[in-house]
Formats: sequence, C-alpha cells, structure tokens
Amino acid sequence: MRTLILGIGNILWADEGFGVRAVEEFHARYETGGDVTILDGGTQGLYLVQFVEACDQLLVFDAIDYGLEPGTLRIVRDGEVPRFMGAKKMSLHQTGFQEVLSAADLLGRYPSRLALIGCQPQDLEDWGGPLTPPVVAAIEPALDAAVATLTEWGVELRPRAESAQSFQRLLAHDLDHSAYERRLGAADEETRP
Repeated sequence: MRTLILGIGNILWADEGFGVRAVEEFHARYETGGDVTILDGGTQGLYLVQFVEACDQLLVFDAIDYGLEPGTLRIVRDGEVPRFMGAKKMSLHQTGFQEVLSAADLLGRYPSRLALIGCQPQDLEDWGGPLTPPVVAAIEPALDAAVATLTEWGVELRPRAESAQSFQRLLAHDLDHSAYERRLGAADEETRP
C-alpha cells in the first residue's frame, strides 16, 4: 500500500501553517519505508493531484476552522474529509485541495483510506507571524494521532535516532520551523527599544 503523509497550508499566515509544521515535525521524528511519501504540500492546490492519485492511503495535516477552541484537534476519516475541507474556507489552498480530491476521484484513483488531522487555528491574520501557542501545543497530539492512524493502516514507522543529522530536511532555505522562529525572534529583538 502506497501512503502519502501530507501537510498543507501557508507558513506565512501564522496558524495557517499548522499542516506544514506538523508534517515537518513528523518527518524529523520518523523514518518510513519506501512505500511512504512525506510531503510539504504548502498551497500547491491542483499540483498535488499527481501525488494523491498515486497513493492508496492519504493522511493530511491542516488548519481547519471547526469553530472550536484554538488548538483543538479533530480527526475525520474517509468520506467525511471532503466535507470538512470545505466547511469554512480559510484560504485558497482548501478550495484547491477539495478539487484535488475530486480530480483523483474522477480519474478513478481516489485513496482507499483517507484521514484528516485538523487543528482549530487562533490567528490567521498575522502575516509573517509564527504559530500561536495553542496551535504549537497541538502538534504533539497531532503526531500521536498520525502514528496511531498509520499504525492501524499497517504503515511501518521507526523513530529517528536523536543523533541522526544526515536526513534531508523537509523544508530548506531557513523556512523550517526552528530557523523561521529564530528569524522572528531576532526581528523582535531588533525592534525593541
């Protein structure tokens, strides 16, 4: 079974980046077999069709406005996923991802298993800002939910050795979470009186 683990969202709009940051952290912590693809889907929309149609199982991390307390996770599966992706549009990538699922379905290559791990955002207006504390706190339980789902699906996961620095980062060019946060912290210090 080919599995795609996908994070979608825009890291430049605060909590909108939850999906990308969650998949980035998943990649940093776990090794998988060759039948698993871990992908930062960003805001690519229809460009993701080729990846979705090539998988049998799809797990997606995303910020979803469920109207709940910020940082609340909600996991939906299979036929419920498209409905939740379109419940309340926060950005263009959600419309795009609904279209990706529809296109895969029309092509007859829809994943047989689908799970969405969605996090309720707190702030989507802070251009260039970091994830808010409740959303950062949701990453750990989101990873736990992903591991439980993937294990149920029969996907083999191995924790990376803490000393393993040889793996390819999922995001580069200082867009990874820790470099991005350091950049923001330095900018704050420069503007303080």
